[in-house]
Amino acid sequence: MSEQWQPGRLDSDLEGAGFDTLAVRAGQRRTPEAEHGEALFLTSSYVFRSAAEAAACFAGETGGNVYSRYMNPTVRNFEERMAVMEGGEQAVATASGMAAITATVMSLCSAGDHILVSRSVFGATVTLFEKYFKRFGIEVDYVPLTDPQAWRAACKPNTRMFFLESPSNPLAELADIGALGAIAREQGALLVVDNCFCTPALQKPLALGADVVVHSATKYIDGQGRCLGGVVVGRREQMQELVGFLRTAGPTLSPFNAWIFLKGLETLRLRMRAHCESAQQIAEWLEQRPEVEHVYYAGLPSHPQHELAKAQQTAFGAVVSFELRGGRDAAWRFIDATRLLSITANLGDAKTTITHPATTTHGRLTPEAREAAGIRDGLIRLAIGLEELDDIRADLQRGFDAQH
Repeated sequence: MSEQWQPGRLDSDLEGAGFDTLAVRAGQRRTPEAEHGEALFLTSSYVFRSAAEAAACFAGETGGNVYSRYMNPTVRNFEERMAVMEGGEQAVATASGMAAITATVMSLCSAGDHILVSRSVFGATVTLFEKYFKRFGIEVDYVPLTDPQAWRAACKPNTRMFFLESPSNPLAELADIGALGAIAREQGALLVVDNCFCTPALQKPLALGADVVVHSATKYIDGQGRCLGGVVVGRREQMQELVGFLRTAGPTLSPFNAWIFLKGLETLRLRMRAHCESAQQIAEWLEQRPEVEHVYYAGLPSHPQHELAKAQQTAFGAVVSFELRGGRDAAWRFIDATRLLSITANLGDAKTTITHPATTTHGRLTPEAREAAGIRDGLIRLAIGLEELDDIRADLQRGFDAQH
């Protein structure tokens, strides 16, 4: 037992606890009310016993809550749980996944620094780097996600960060995280991995060689499409830079959303297992359809990085993309024929979603940038939910029927 454990204790002893136990219990510090569930602290500020205590807290000389823009017990509970699940020293929660990326770059890079970004990232991420970070003097270049030597060749003396998604959205390309981590260390750069599609239930980028992990908690961390949030996990000295950014700039996660995410984490591995099992079967079924030109899912032996996925991940995720013959007209006809699936650009939900990336998530990219990223007009992205597998397949069949 840990030294903190005492007879009659309110909190759980988690020494040596496994992943699922941590997902349910980590980070919780019960109040004198002895609540069983995590407390929701809906307060903007906190009171002090004296002026001297207030001054010491504001100066950082003593512990204590100051202001919920950067210090809230419910948010801290979520941050501590995410940190232990990802295997990091500290986590910092943000208002959205995009805020997590913004906070990471603004905290850990400066004007004149150079960042290498995978070509296979979310469309809004490209816009963030192109339209905003470049405006403030950060150099950005794009490289193929799957080619470590291309990353090495693109490095400059001022390269300070590698940024990538693995698996990527929406084509499920994978980075060799260990190889890129080694190259980044040679360069003196940080490797930042967006782990949104896998979550720590399927992949631990920090253990594979990454320095920082970012998430859109809006997706599988929540799991039911209820609210927005993000989180960044890494070493304590890095995360303290992000805390300072949140304290000043304020892209803060609300306590209510943090509380929702805590509930989502309790079932994370169970949900991811169910998502992945259905996604695997849907991918195998799609691969047999004559109307489908290509299926993008790392669980298929035909995927060029199938073996890497098996080495880095415990399962292959819930996002299945496929390219229909016939381009945009065929894709839109397919999507419009469905009657069960949700036509929405979000993912990570209990409900299966279907979208046309070229005109939604990646619609703001130039045609040349979409082509370079492999986002073609016939591409459809599915995020497989928790419905009955036969019902999902039957609805997709309506899309195929509409092609004839």
